Amino acid sequence: MKVVVCIKQVPDTGEVRIDPETGNLIREGVPSIVNPDDKHAVEEAVVLKEKYGGKVTVITMGPRQADAALRECLAMGADEAILLSDKAFSGADTSATSYTLGSAIKKLGEFDLILCGRQALDGNTAQVGPQLAEFLKVPQVTYARKIEITGGGLKVERALEDGYEIVETRLPALVTATKDLNIPRIPPMDAIMDAYGQKEIITWTASDIDVDRDKIGIKGSPTRIRKASTPVLKKGQIEIIDGTVEEAVDTLVVRLKGKQLI
Repeated sequence: MKVVVCIKQVPDTGEVRIDPETGNLIREGVPSIVNPDDKHAVEEAVVLKEKYGGKVTVITMGPRQADAALRECLAMGADEAILLSDKAFSGADTSATSYTLGSAIKKLGEFDLILCGRQALDGNTAQVGPQLAEFLKVPQVTYARKIEITGGGLKVERALEDGYEIVETRLPALVTATKDLNIPRIPPMDAIMDAYGQKEIITWTASDIDVDRDKIGIKGSPTRIRKASTPVLKKGQIEIIDGTVEEAVDTLVVRLKGKQLI
């Protein structure tokens, strides 16, 4: 079984800052991590490989430092890692990102399943997975909390706000993972050492994949951010509710209902 996992390296949410002039995230000097939902996608891919055999390829688009995120995925059990890194890719919105990832996946050749995280911490759009499926013209199932391989197809429990639904589709397909899908493994030390010492990261630029340069990077991005800012906590916005846990929960529920938030 050939599984491709799309991941993203994102800023640690505890260290996020925004440039007041451009509205963009300031990434320089900010610790980065593998997007949490994407780690669930990687874990599921490795579990499927362990059960059915095959190969797991992890791919990301980003700067050179995204190498560390890919090596973490290799340590978790991925077989191959590809970094799409080129100044021409910078400034991409979800449309340009999915186009670039899709072009790279086409270069990889045949696949059975693509796994993506539900959404990324730094954007929260949940758009790249669905847009990628549309570009590759494969069926998609989002918000997966359980995946089963059936005879030539896929059965997915898809999380809803008030429950779940079961969706069946053919392969190849694309699925986006939620945190309920699994618990990502902690790689053993020998796997980490192999990921950094023995395994190679394949790097592709725009020239290495068949792309229309008018559709990548900022030039290929129809989205424009007009304004972005970090929330400022004002005095008086924090309130401590006294009492037992049960009493505090009851009080909180009453107040949220009063504000029509639940």
